[in-house]
Amino acid sequence: MAHSRYHATANEGMWPVDDDTPVWANDLVKHFGSATAVNGVSLSVPRGMIYGVLGPNGAGKTTTLRMLLGIIDPDSGARRLLGHSAPREASQRVGYLPEERGLYPAMKAREAIAFMGALRGLDWAEGRRRAGDMMEEAGLGHAVDRKIRQMSKGMAQLVQLLGSIVHRPELIVLDEPFSGLDPVNQEHLESLVRAESARGATILFSTHVMSHAERLCERLAIIAGGKRRFEGTVEEARGVLPMQAHYVPCQRGEEAARLLPADARFDGRAWHFEVPDGGAERLLMSLIEAGHGVAGLTMQRPGLHDAFVRIVGDARQQDAEAAR
Repeated sequence: MAHSRYHATANEGMWPVDDDTPVWANDLVKHFGSATAVNGVSLSVPRGMIYGVLGPNGAGKTTTLRMLLGIIDPDSGARRLLGHSAPREASQRVGYLPEERGLYPAMKAREAIAFMGALRGLDWAEGRRRAGDMMEEAGLGHAVDRKIRQMSKGMAQLVQLLGSIVHRPELIVLDEPFSGLDPVNQEHLESLVRAESARGATILFSTHVMSHAERLCERLAIIAGGKRRFEGTVEEARGVLPMQAHYVPCQRGEEAARLLPADARFDGRAWHFEVPDGGAERLLMSLIEAGHGVAGLTMQRPGLHDAFVRIVGDARQQDAEAAR
């Protein structure tokens, strides 16, 4: 079994699975005509976790989620959802917000949420009661009797999300849930995700916006070109890039260049460079001994956005080289 430096390749071999793993897939492949949308994706999402599937537009995220849910079938590979090899058998225990939003425009918000719950077996009266409470908690209490057509796009999207979780599912799958939301409603959505996680639900969501993944995800997978290129924690993803240093010398700032990495940049006050692996302490001592001193020094890992760009960029380069 081959591994890249990002912990994942297209084929990871048969992953272990048990009845306590809500979402599991091994080597999923899906073709649409001559195009390969997903090419050997494997996933395993532990119970109770907030798990992100990240990737650029067209990476295969939506196709992967639809195969996991049984909306479409893979051309090859295996999957299990809440213990079922036929995912649709578990549909009433799942809440799903698709990438394509859609509610009946003439329906009132409370009834829209209750209706979606009824499709998953929830009693109508209980659904209406829960809908009112949930809309109040989401900051939409003033709009419970407003028709969908009278709502903003962001408000209607939150209503659809509430409808997808009103039956209190064990598993919540959200496809690009933050798309089209303003910052206020994005915060409401993040709060809802955390609340559902605290309730004990397992949450799987796709996104190409790194800030949400960085704040919410306990683990994540990065998909690019239909293949899974990374799997791990946010910190592990950030760890694919070296530490970044911002160093302010006490004197003779530009003269410190001969001791710093070749790609170090000087902005007239501070030097900015990647910290050599295992060489931070040695570099610091050499700067002090040479008389440059340390007026300021900070070191930090780049954020998830930078790691994502590196992983996806390397994947594209590897695919281009393989195609030659």
